[in-house]
Amino acid sequence: MPADPLSATFAALADPTRRAILARLVSGECAVTELAGPFGMSMSAVSKHLRVLERAGLITRRRDAQWRRCRLEAGPLKEVADWTEHYRHLWEARVERLDRYLQEVQAKEESHGRKQRGE
Repeated sequence: MPADPLSATFAALADPTRRAILARLVSGECAVTELAGPFGMSMSAVSKHLRVLERAGLITRRRDAQWRRCRLEAGPLKEVADWTEHYRHLWEARVERLDRYLQEVQAKEESHGRKQRGE
């Protein structure tokens, strides 16, 4: 497992089953059996996914009588959002530069086309 928390979070999020489990937990805490239902896999396989999510700090598990319940922990997702925010600004700046460039090219082409038609 990766040593730093951000890497552990990304590793946990890399699997679509784990992302689906987190998506289900957004609406609230639920039992492991409820989480396992839609996946058509053994409880053992679901437990492995839950261990990865728990080690990454994305969920907490607790026992409630005979039920094992899971809850989403959003802290690591905030760290991912903060990390990606830096890159969002970078890409927005690049898209803005590309947009300006394309507008310049289009203006030159329109100007060139008018000259050729004798306008």
